[in-house]
Amino acid sequence: MNSWPFDQPKNCAVFTTTHVMKEGRDILYVFHDADDHGWQFHYEGEKTLAEHMVVALSEIVRHDPTVLEVADLPPGWKASRKKRGDAWLRAVNPSEEEGDPAGTDNDRAAPGRV
Repeated sequence: MNSWPFDQPKNCAVFTTTHVMKEGRDILYVFHDADDHGWQFHYEGEKTLAEHMVVALSEIVRHDPTVLEVADLPPGWKASRKKRGDAWLRAVNPSEEEGDPAGTDNDRAAPGRV
């Protein structure tokens, strides 16, 4: 791919966990934050604060190139899948949506979201 598809530069700091980067767990949830257009890449499961990491966006792409499939995810949206290689399911992230304090979205939420 000739051009960088994300709305942030390759060296943009993004959130992930040691489970993804050091243990090789699949990225199952991607969040594109509405407030600062930041990105988060998580696996399913509980996480402690100590397990969170900040890495460059290019490191995430190098670790799992399939995240390029959601590079056009609008701010305030999330994408999820059951395992690497599955199609991404996209939805508005209810925690990012004003006026939805009850979180009426029925998609699975990423436990331990930063």
